[in-house]
Amino acid sequence: MIRRISGDDAYDRYLMHHAQFHATSVDVPAPLSRKAFFKLWQESKWAGINRCC
Repeated sequence: MIRRISGDDAYDRYLMHHAQFHATSVDVPAPLSRKAFFKLWQESKWAGINRCC
């Protein structure tokens, strides 16, 4: 539960999602590496304006 709240299991959940929903498609790229996933995750998390004023 704590791993999910903190986002520590995000890569594990990404791999499970990729295996369940994208493995049967023909033209799906391989899953991202752990390093590439967290880089993309952090960039999307902190992109844009993150304040109210």
